[in-house]
Amino acid sequence: MSQYVGILTAGGDSPGLNAAIRGVGKAALGAYGMQVIGFRDGFRGLVQDRTVRLSGGELSGILTLGGTILGTSRDKPHQMPVGSQTMDMTEVIVDTYNRHSLDALVCLGGGGTQKNAYHLHQHGLNVITLPKTIDNDVAMTDMTFGFDTALGIATEAIDRLHSTAHSHHRIIVVEIMGHNAGWLALGAGIAGGADVILLPEIDYDVEIVADAINRRRRRGSSFSIVAVSEGAFSTQDRKHLKKAKKKVKKAENEEDRERATVKLAGVELVLQDKTLALSRQLEQLTGLVSRVTILGHVQRGGTPSAADRLLATRLGTACAGLIHQGVFGVMVAAKGNDMQPVPLEEVVGKRKTVPLDHDWIKTARDIGVCLGDQ
Repeated sequence: MSQYVGILTAGGDSPGLNAAIRGVGKAALGAYGMQVIGFRDGFRGLVQDRTVRLSGGELSGILTLGGTILGTSRDKPHQMPVGSQTMDMTEVIVDTYNRHSLDALVCLGGGGTQKNAYHLHQHGLNVITLPKTIDNDVAMTDMTFGFDTALGIATEAIDRLHSTAHSHHRIIVVEIMGHNAGWLALGAGIAGGADVILLPEIDYDVEIVADAINRRRRRGSSFSIVAVSEGAFSTQDRKHLKKAKKKVKKAENEEDRERATVKLAGVELVLQDKTLALSRQLEQLTGLVSRVTILGHVQRGGTPSAADRLLATRLGTACAGLIHQGVFGVMVAAKGNDMQPVPLEEVVGKRKTVPLDHDWIKTARDIGVCLGDQ
């Protein structure tokens, strides 16, 4: 009797999603004789029961495509906007799962998706996940698919910016994605030859950054490249944010809490432009013209790299094998040369940030890159 497998992609799009869908689908169909159903637009597709049968034809020609053929959304099963309300649609999802007689549900996504999948597993669904994100911050896996492609795009951008920085004797500040983890900025900064790399894991002192740029100028280098993760904070900015949050937490009555919350929102609004503020500060402290390039979503688009296609395919085929074995409630993780199941409870609520003793940090310091702290 055939097993029926559902698959969806959730969260932000990422290079390699289609390769992973193809890996799961082709292995499920060809190696194990399963039937595969795709749900459109993430968990919302489960609620609305919008499906597509994934047979050989639908899986053909998608390996090199960016994005996801299934579509995606950031909807959460237990907090889903429905009209003007936010509702818990978990039971509706369970009904859809049972209506299709699914034996397993495969969820492709980052940290939020792992958490949502675990929520469904706790409600009786046979769930298995694959780790996807360009930030490479999903816990318990060596690598997430999407990271290698984004790393290449960010590195190429820095390569291209070197020529204009050199020609105009400027500081070029390149903002790279990564709200809470600096893997992308650190990797691209080292590979692209950035002179300064600023990460969420290391609060920076703008005076130290300016001193590093001025030292380069005294040595005859009339330009500098600053690679900054979008989640990087200066020590002063971090202090202001912590102070504002502390006031909200310590508010003794509703009026004080409301006032403190408004002030916190104002601080957060100002900090949305902290990369532009950094550029202006560096101009004032160095006397050099500074320009900002924000790479943004371009890092998530386009054809996935060979490494991401390979990783996504290996994770996908391993996923199909685990379904055949009846292993559920796990994320398929890349561990060395192996693909291994990791219980979802060991993944959710955690984030893989750059350890301060990581080899990439040491490498950056050894070649004279300024990380803003010394």
